[in-house]
Amino acid sequence: MKFMINQADKACKRVAVIGGGAAGLFLGAVCDADSIPVDIYDKNTVFGRKLRITGKGRCNVTNNCTRDEFFANVPTNPKFLYSAYANFDSASVMDFFETAGVPLKTERGNRVFPVSDRAHDIADALVKRCKDNGVTLITDKVKKIEKTSDGFVVFSNQKKLYDYVVIATGGASYKATGSTGDGYDFARHFGHNVIEPTPSLVPLVCAEKYCAELMGLSLKNIEVRFVDSTNGKTVYREFGEMLFTHFGVSGPVVLSASSSLRPMEKKRYKMYIDLKPALDESELDRRLLSDFSKNINRNFSNSLSALLPQKLIPVMVKLSGIDPYKKVNEITKKERRTLLDLLKAFPLTVDGFSDINEAIITSGGVSVKEINQKTMESKLVKGLYFVGEVLDCDAYTGGFNLQIAFSTAYAAASALINESEK
Repeated sequence: MKFMINQADKACKRVAVIGGGAAGLFLGAVCDADSIPVDIYDKNTVFGRKLRITGKGRCNVTNNCTRDEFFANVPTNPKFLYSAYANFDSASVMDFFETAGVPLKTERGNRVFPVSDRAHDIADALVKRCKDNGVTLITDKVKKIEKTSDGFVVFSNQKKLYDYVVIATGGASYKATGSTGDGYDFARHFGHNVIEPTPSLVPLVCAEKYCAELMGLSLKNIEVRFVDSTNGKTVYREFGEMLFTHFGVSGPVVLSASSSLRPMEKKRYKMYIDLKPALDESELDRRLLSDFSKNINRNFSNSLSALLPQKLIPVMVKLSGIDPYKKVNEITKKERRTLLDLLKAFPLTVDGFSDINEAIITSGGVSVKEINQKTMESKLVKGLYFVGEVLDCDAYTGGFNLQIAFSTAYAAASALINESEK
């Protein structure tokens, strides 16, 4: 089977994997002890801790898409992943988990989830496969790694010698799960350049105070558009769902958009929400006239309940500048046009990203210019490998980032098996 790498009856060299998340566990899951003995270190008492909470606890494990669709969703260094993805694509990931006893399903946007809707099932399957393969899971924090003439010395509560080390520590988001940027320190120690880590797939902070008034309001079937005010160009447009928070906005379309808002500068990007994307302007104007005719003797503020969520109405009335107590039959064509423009382009001003702890992933990381794209081995230090989110590769939401973790881990595992044959 493609996802199991074997090399029986060969002299074995030892591998230390630093980080027991998606990438680290996957590497262990495709290497058995007869191939190459693997020790996986993690500072948490539970392996795959971050993996267990991804996708709101459901785990969007990959995206059932074509090659071109995958790379269209990787804005950061997609070419670096060509070889890794070619050798282990989304179909391979799905085959792996199905064979490991986790039935999968494909939902809207080709997002793949376990049928159980339990992220724990994905993490547990990886842990089980690691144990079945004879991988040693060590719950201990790695303090430092040193290169000697004999190999790599890994310092934790004990000191062990390894032939190879794989850094799979993740990024710097969700620090409570153990992603505290340790991998960047290890990389710098060995002379690697680290692209400044920033939050990605992250909620946005907005300047408008009315976001707090709308906190908790979820909008479905809307379209968002982000415009760079320095040149007037639209940098991101998407249809889907979003959520207002006390500090700004979040939700699927906002998280995906955050990857495109670079460089981030206060008030550089304007966000416009089309609240009625299914209607063009003439159709929406007819809808307004129809609604107004049904509420002809009502105050303006009491005439919008069929058009908007109740929580949004006071804000919309205020932004329109129309007197809330004005009778609907007195609203002018110009005022109706103002309301229509707001419905098609509800405005927000982006002040910045939310805290990195709110981010799903980290953008930035170990420079891929210093990594062999076929093997994930360092070009600077032989025997040192980097996989997963610690690399300067990130993608939009939809299962693409976990795919990167699995593809890069498989590439490193394949290379390690080949190295152990020499």
